[in-house]
Amino acid sequence: MQTVVVCIGTIPRGHKCLARPGPPYRPSPQTAELQHTFNKDQGSLLFSSYDELNHGLVSARREFDAILLASHESSSMNTLKSYAAAGALALAALAPRAASAAGVEILDEGFDNVASLPGWTLVNNSVPPGTNWFQGNTGIFGSQSGAPDAYAAANYLGAANGQGVVDNWLITPLLTLSGLTSFSFYTAHEATPGFSDFLEVRWAAGSGGGTTAFNTLLATFGGVGSPYPTDWTAWSSNLNLQGEGRFAFRYVGSADSLNYVGLDTVRVVTAVPEPSLYAMLAFGLGALTFMRRRQAN
Repeated sequence: MQTVVVCIGTIPRGHKCLARPGPPYRPSPQTAELQHTFNKDQGSLLFSSYDELNHGLVSARREFDAILLASHESSSMNTLKSYAAAGALALAALAPRAASAAGVEILDEGFDNVASLPGWTLVNNSVPPGTNWFQGNTGIFGSQSGAPDAYAAANYLGAANGQGVVDNWLITPLLTLSGLTSFSFYTAHEATPGFSDFLEVRWAAGSGGGTTAFNTLLATFGGVGSPYPTDWTAWSSNLNLQGEGRFAFRYVGSADSLNYVGLDTVRVVTAVPEPSLYAMLAFGLGALTFMRRRQAN
């Protein structure tokens, strides 16, 4: 783990922070502008203002797994006030990184049995309705992982007899998300001349509303000017989502233009903020508020 010690305030070279410094700091191009405040002998970043601190930590987050706050040997009241105020800013800047570092996997679906997916919902709004999402067909292509047929598939028969408009939904279980969330899956289709598959990936907050609640479009595959991948292709995104909600895969289009798509390895990992981090953040913000009140008085 790389660690950098952040010293708050204008600290003369040769003075030490009251914390053991981490490994030598090697700034990337994004943080090169901070070199003039970096004390290589101490392994620490020095900031002379709150604005510089806030900007510096946002950049330094890209470089380090941990950022430690340290006080200077000076113990004057003004310096301590500066430390507490800047510490609150530092913790606020660091919080997203710490939350993303820890996470819990709340969904990992490999589609071993599409007919019996725990918590999933299959909705066929096709006109006229035909076949729902079904078990993968190894005669067309095999799965991305697991058993050869362990993937979900949909095709033009989503509309009865392959005639009409396909509108076929595969919806995840209700999930409880707590901030930064990684959502990923694999998809592929059978490339046949004259046909063009189309898949939408959507999000809906809450637990109700049917398919009309999925009004947030996250991604599309296929369609004009966007060829659908013929080999299993991973898609992933980091989303900032709080509370309950569901993801949905919508296979849609005219039945006479669609062919066959597959979906595999759907995973959702959501952040688990570390209690100690937010306790420190609350303490820093509380101290800052207290000092502002005293100054006002």
